Amino acid sequence: MGFLTTHVLDTANGCPAAKVHIELYKIVDNKTEYIRDAITNGDGRCDAEILKDSEFVVGTYELHFHVGNYFKSMNLGVKDHSFLDLVPIRFYISSAEEHYHVPLLVSPFSYTTYRGS
Repeated sequence: MGFLTTHVLDTANGCPAAKVHIELYKIVDNKTEYIRDAITNGDGRCDAEILKDSEFVVGTYELHFHVGNYFKSMNLGVKDHSFLDLVPIRFYISSAEEHYHVPLLVSPFSYTTYRGS
């Protein structure tokens, strides 16, 4: 069986983003169905796979990264340090046999992602 992992890197400060709240949803008939949430550890990763075993099926999903609270906790002294609050990433799992890794590289003002390994 495949599985889903993620991690968050703070590209503005050059470090992993710890204590970022992440929610996982499955999209069914254009509606979001909550699956679970997680918090990143000191390495910016979740302690376990976010999705695995019988729950890991083909379909469309969203990860919601609550980065606003993370950047507020950093006390950056920037006028608008909370420009980004919630970063949603919608993606498609086409094979239940593969590892999908969806990382978030984020700063207070921009983000990017990719399918990692």
